[in-house]
Amino acid sequence: MLSVFSIFLCTPFCVVADTQFSLIDDRGRSIHLERSARRIISLAPHITELIFAAGAGDKIVGVSSHSDYPNAAMLVPSVGDSFGLDLEKIITLRPDLVIAWRNGNTQADIERMEKLGLTVFVTEASKLEDIPRLLRTTGRLAGTLIFAEKAADAYEKELQQIKEKYTHRQQIRVLQLIWHQPLMSINGNHIISDMINICGGVNVLASASSLVPVISAESLLANDPQVIISSVSLKSNEIQAEDLWRKFSHIKAVKNKHLFFIHPDLIHRQSPRTLLAVKAICKSLESARRG
Repeated sequence: MLSVFSIFLCTPFCVVADTQFSLIDDRGRSIHLERSARRIISLAPHITELIFAAGAGDKIVGVSSHSDYPNAAMLVPSVGDSFGLDLEKIITLRPDLVIAWRNGNTQADIERMEKLGLTVFVTEASKLEDIPRLLRTTGRLAGTLIFAEKAADAYEKELQQIKEKYTHRQQIRVLQLIWHQPLMSINGNHIISDMINICGGVNVLASASSLVPVISAESLLANDPQVIISSVSLKSNEIQAEDLWRKFSHIKAVKNKHLFFIHPDLIHRQSPRTLLAVKAICKSLESARRG
């Protein structure tokens, strides 16, 4: 039992494990917890990374498929993925909190879990500044806010350094390729677009209506990007890669060989490792500027 004195000693960044509280998730819904979570299920690989980074890895009892970072995550039971969750297994694990991904988990799955009496907190990062916010939120939910604050502060300091170095660079027109059959990219509401902007790039499909638009050949030729950054590895199939770029040999990026690959685990996951992707993007654009 906590004394009144111990509660008053708690700093604004402290979460008392046995004190009930409520937080607003990224659906705008107030989620109430009787105490900080002790048994957490993560429904996306990047959420798993955020929980570990916030110092709450030991509280995870279930993760989504492909949760492979850090290594300890691979030892946690899998409960499925965005294509299908094992609800029976989730119930068996007795979580007191499930953290879901707004754009990665279906509304139907979230509603099913809530109807089963599970507490679901939904998250989303559309800007790089959302990642330290989610670190702190995770720390509040898990009662590890002091650790989460340190991780968030370190992230913000490094992000600011990147901004100061690259924000005023010459602008480069960039196409981000996230799939090749069909060609797919991202619009200005996607976190990858924010990464491109910070490096002095301009997302050529920022005004697209869909978060992940399909690109027509006509659109690609009309936008004529100076740089193409791909998170789809075609290196294992050189013939496939050559066929793809042969179709667009008149585009500046292809003509000047300004074609760069960044691993999807870095650029697609909304976690502290995102800064590694940002640095890789900035380095790629600097290479194009020199070229």
